[in-house]
Amino acid sequence: MDKRVETPAQSAPAAAAPLTHEDIRSILFGIMLAMFLAALDQTIVATAMPTIGRELGDVAHLPWVVTSYLLASTAVTPLYGKLADIHGRRIVLLSGIVVFMLGSIACAIAPSLWLLVVARFVQGLGGGGLIALAQTIVADMVPPKERGRYQVYIAGVFMSASLLGPVLGGVIAERLHWSVIFWINLPLGAAAYAMTSSTLKRLPRHERPHKLDLLGAALITGATMTLLLALSWGGTHYPWASAPIGFLVALSLLLWLAFAWRLRTADEPLIPLDILANPVVRMGTIAAGFGMGTFIGLTIYLPVYFETVAGLSAASSGLGLLPLTVGTVMGATLSGRAMTRLTHYRRVPVAGLCVAIAGMAVLTVLAGTMPLVPFCLLLGLVSLGLGTMLPVATVSIQNAVLPHQLGTATGTANFFRQIGGALVVAVFGAIVLGGIGASGAGLSHETLTLGAVDRATMVRLFQYVFAATVLGFACALFFLLRMKELPLRSGAADAAKAVAGD
Repeated sequence: MDKRVETPAQSAPAAAAPLTHEDIRSILFGIMLAMFLAALDQTIVATAMPTIGRELGDVAHLPWVVTSYLLASTAVTPLYGKLADIHGRRIVLLSGIVVFMLGSIACAIAPSLWLLVVARFVQGLGGGGLIALAQTIVADMVPPKERGRYQVYIAGVFMSASLLGPVLGGVIAERLHWSVIFWINLPLGAAAYAMTSSTLKRLPRHERPHKLDLLGAALITGATMTLLLALSWGGTHYPWASAPIGFLVALSLLLWLAFAWRLRTADEPLIPLDILANPVVRMGTIAAGFGMGTFIGLTIYLPVYFETVAGLSAASSGLGLLPLTVGTVMGATLSGRAMTRLTHYRRVPVAGLCVAIAGMAVLTVLAGTMPLVPFCLLLGLVSLGLGTMLPVATVSIQNAVLPHQLGTATGTANFFRQIGGALVVAVFGAIVLGGIGASGAGLSHETLTLGAVDRATMVRLFQYVFAATVLGFACALFFLLRMKELPLRSGAADAAKAVAGD
């Protein structure tokens, strides 16, 4: 079969008029709104779940409302990146917004819980690629040397969604109607569509007339969904050693092996082998997967710590996450700005991760004894250190590939970050739920309330969770140190030179 390798010179984009600062700002506002749609939808639904279950008359199957969106959005993330490299960023982003809005309408009018689950799946099909596409579009507009400062805006979107989502979800469910949670996506989606439809026409064009590997797409989608189902059900709906979980894990493994075979045999694989073989992409993706995966696990289980160990209310426990969220954005801001000035830009996240590891080690030892205010301050320092890695990992990955591979590389990196998050949440769940004897009993972290389990037991279990967090950050640091530090390109003209020198 023909395995031609495209040289950087052959794939260099055609010259295009550079974007002005006003062009970049107008495009950035539009894609940030599109990102906000996807990020908000992951946080706004959680606080309205009890109300939705009561009104639709089915509380037992409520977790499927979250799981269906997670399955769809994670599975399609690499597909969006590939499609953007084939057909262009604009048409793929606009299509994602439209699918997301159609799914939102279906969610708002769903008369039963299972129809809501199906609608959420459709919504996930649209929202799954918006974040990766936004990062790709930033990479199209701005050279890597200046790109770190724009990654800060992306981190700010996540902070806004994390802060506003739970509050809005609770207020809307209590004062209005739960369906309003989905109706508000329509004006936001329409605004995002209007703001990006015309401005994205000014983007540089890097797409290539390639084919989409449909078999590879089907294999990776099936492998992802079966793995996420196993991670979602293991320890909650079924014991980890049960036959259903074993079957899902075995099926996922077979599908992953089939996908690996397809990558080696397809003329145009879904994820090109030269991207997977790129050491910067590989190490940067693994480092970010460990770092972001551990961060996601903390955001899921820290509210349980605040309620069961610190004695906070459910509402106050959400506020306890503020240091984690704000610190991450501050760390990303510092690191992103430092990338524009430093030659050895990797030193900033290396130092940041060392601080995060030391901070989590202190929290591990003093869990349950440290007063709340010092605990939150130290948590903010940990998240500040972790945040320094986020723009460096993303920009380094994008800097190491050719312009027409930006979408595929960015989508692949985001995909494995989400998989990493699911794995870490499953590990933390196994520690906490397994430790209290709840594994397989139909319980989850949401059902743990103050007084249900004695405080001493929860302190011991969270020492294990925090120790696992130290290990996750240490793995992120290890792979970050193994990531080659390529010079950041300062313009499109030296793109081929930078990649050729890898």
